[in-house]
Amino acid sequence: MIRPYILAETNWKALKETRFEVAILPWGATEAHNYHLPYGTDIIEADALAAAAAAYAWERGGKVVVLPTIPFGVNTGQADIYLDINMNPSTQLAILDDIAATLSRQGMRKLVVFNSHGGNNFQALLRELGLRYPDLLICLTNWFKALDRTKYSEAPGDHADEVETSLLLHLRPELVLPREEWGSGASRQFRIKALREGWAWSERKWSQATVDTGVGDPARASAEKGRRITEALTEQIGQFLLELCQADADDLYEAAP
Repeated sequence: MIRPYILAETNWKALKETRFEVAILPWGATEAHNYHLPYGTDIIEADALAAAAAAYAWERGGKVVVLPTIPFGVNTGQADIYLDINMNPSTQLAILDDIAATLSRQGMRKLVVFNSHGGNNFQALLRELGLRYPDLLICLTNWFKALDRTKYSEAPGDHADEVETSLLLHLRPELVLPREEWGSGASRQFRIKALREGWAWSERKWSQATVDTGVGDPARASAEKGRRITEALTEQIGQFLLELCQADADDLYEAAP
């Protein structure tokens, strides 16, 4: 069945008479995810979660459209990991500029960058685009920041961990290797205290900071947890998209007290 809110599935016959309020641009990455998850993990998550959130908004009257997922992200810290495909931030800006120019020219007023990769840092890029396209409201979502991890994960982590492994067990179980193939997700902390605490920053060098390219023990992952995570994110992000559809882009702020 054609999903009318997925651009890659719909057609000119439908779009000739249809106008949308919000365009959603999912953005993933192509990179190793421990031993057991596919290189396309971030892409699979972006595809599935953006579509599910859009469906939630659409079914409640939100005029949203999901653009095709960008499959490459910033992987500058993983330059020596075989076939991790890097896209520099300057390239991301060029792609975003072209997409924003198209949407602005065609009368779209709202764009959501739906990020599925921790190495993508879009805020500075979107600030610059905001000056170039003042008629286009640009928002950013990071699904992994929307999630209350404490409800679904017993072990800390942020890459091929319990959360991501649970999601893939739910979304694409045939792509997950058997449990005996899973790495531990053990990682090494910075020796420098300020970098460990996070108020100073330096990019992680993946081959030095990780044992198996994972960060976080996936051992307690399950398809059931993945289902619950997907449902929670669908409602939370879907509600945001619905409210964004209904919002006046020129009147986003409450009255001052």
